[in-house]
Amino acid sequence: MADLDPGTPSASVLHLLNASNRQLQHLLENLRNEPDAEGALRDIAADVIHAVEQHADIALAAILLNQIAGSYAVRHCIETAVVVVVVARRLGKTRVETLTLTAAALTMNVGMLRHQDTFQNKHTPLSSEELAIVRRHPEDSANLLQCAGVQDDDWISCVLLHHENDDGSGYPAGIASPEVTLNAKLLSLADRYCAQVSARNYRRSILPDQALRALREDRANPVDADLLDVFQQELGDYPPGCLVRLHGGEIGVVSRRGADGPGQVICLRDAAGAVVTAEARPLPTTAIAAAITEDEADTRFSMKQVWGAQAGL
Repeated sequence: MADLDPGTPSASVLHLLNASNRQLQHLLENLRNEPDAEGALRDIAADVIHAVEQHADIALAAILLNQIAGSYAVRHCIETAVVVVVVARRLGKTRVETLTLTAAALTMNVGMLRHQDTFQNKHTPLSSEELAIVRRHPEDSANLLQCAGVQDDDWISCVLLHHENDDGSGYPAGIASPEVTLNAKLLSLADRYCAQVSARNYRRSILPDQALRALREDRANPVDADLLDVFQQELGDYPPGCLVRLHGGEIGVVSRRGADGPGQVICLRDAAGAVVTAEARPLPTTAIAAAITEDEADTRFSMKQVWGAQAGL
């Protein structure tokens, strides 16, 4: 469980996510020696869910603003889990099903954990041996979880199927619809989205609206169009944490999604480029002209300035 009781005011959303990251890193690295791996992983999954329930916009913003610490391999699993929880809630998943899905997101890549950061640091294409590791990692992950005592068939199924496609073009087994479950497709979509919007050592992050467009237009790895519609409606083209340029020339950060009401952008620089107080000028997301990179925004701010104490580290 997290370092602090999730019910205490001091356990901010970012504290919960970063504590979960540390615990997950340790647990995945020592999975074979964990006496109750399934229970420990479910505890971490419950903390991630609790963080999203406290403030989903902060949890989503932490992904784009790189506020979840740790190695890329583990951080990516936490970020994918956050997105899975947000979309699962929109789909009306039960608490039990959401917990299973979240646990699957946290463990989907455990079979190649020791390779993942090495792969991410490479500046050359993966070798045939490395590609083989990638293509078999769903099976390796599922097998490792089962050896560690995980007995939940739905959990194992999501991990095993999260790179399969409806048309049979995925891996490791080339399984096609209808055997590819909706839960596995949700995990796959969140995985691919987070991989694109997170910065890597070898490339910058892809802007969120461009990532959604790339997923929709990817003919080599087609996604479920109906699920992507729900995904896009829930996160938006400009999710929380997205840096934006407004039609008036100001620079801001999206602080609230528009899925359940009016979205909101907090202005950080005025049209002349002068820094303004982050809390001073909430603007509707309809004012957005385009998403921009950190370099284009050229401004520094803390999440706590925008979202308050729940975004404190």
